[in-house]
Amino acid sequence: MSRGRLVLQAPGDICTNAEAGEHVLLAPGDDTDAQAVFDWLQPFDLAGLYTGAIANAIDYVLDGARTGRYNLLSPDVHPGERASVGAKLEYEVLRSLSLPKERPLDTSIAKVPVDIKATVGSNWAIPSEAHCQLCICTQIQLGRGRHRSWLVRAHRSWLYRGKGNKDGKRGLAVEARERWSIPLYDWTPLPVNPLTRLTAEQAAGVLAKRPGQEHRFAMMFRYLEGHVIPRSVISTVGAGKLDPLRRARNIRKHLARDGLTLLCGKWRDQQDLAAAHKITLGPEDWVALRLKEGQVHGG
Repeated sequence: MSRGRLVLQAPGDICTNAEAGEHVLLAPGDDTDAQAVFDWLQPFDLAGLYTGAIANAIDYVLDGARTGRYNLLSPDVHPGERASVGAKLEYEVLRSLSLPKERPLDTSIAKVPVDIKATVGSNWAIPSEAHCQLCICTQIQLGRGRHRSWLVRAHRSWLYRGKGNKDGKRGLAVEARERWSIPLYDWTPLPVNPLTRLTAEQAAGVLAKRPGQEHRFAMMFRYLEGHVIPRSVISTVGAGKLDPLRRARNIRKHLARDGLTLLCGKWRDQQDLAAAHKITLGPEDWVALRLKEGQVHGG
């Protein structure tokens, strides 16, 4: 099988990576280290863990509390910033799995060196030190709002040939990923930033310098009635301003004029009110709802 200049060898063949010494390409089922890593990962909700880690990495890169940015696909986000999501994601994953940052790769799982790679494109840049090593490869499709991951041994024979990029990194052959990897979880949705649901005109008003924060927060909750608003969105709308959370709390009377009640997940009774409307509020989430007559809340 071939793709471009790459002749894809199969399990049972000898790997072309002479630097690692002559070794046989193994199918995942015959790779004891790959199986040990996979077994170690099994108890975790990897799809959920990666969903949270990717969301945190995106929030970190956007830095909405300072920049007011909320969409990684926006023209005001440099392509290099989008690419840096993968670097931040590595540390988010290590933290979430309580794994050490450990040489020779990114970490060790079940005493096996593992590299953690992610791409917001279609392929990964596998560095020379990770050739023929185990890699957790995550693909993030921002435009479609989803992600998935595999465990794969990045054999030199399964990497596109040539010198690679300036750091000697090479891409992983699609056929190798599809045939000789271990899927960790299938396509999983990414959280949708509620601000992306606004029209261009609505977003311009909500994120404008004037009028003040309280007016703009009230505007946002009216536009996004029934949508959960995370704390990060509050910080983005109040970018560069003092104490946006306090300003958000002050808008209850403004929303009440429109028959809306602002709920905050910090309070258990307000979580319960949201749950009665089939909405789950985390401890730092907010939502504006039209409550039934007689429903009350504290906080």
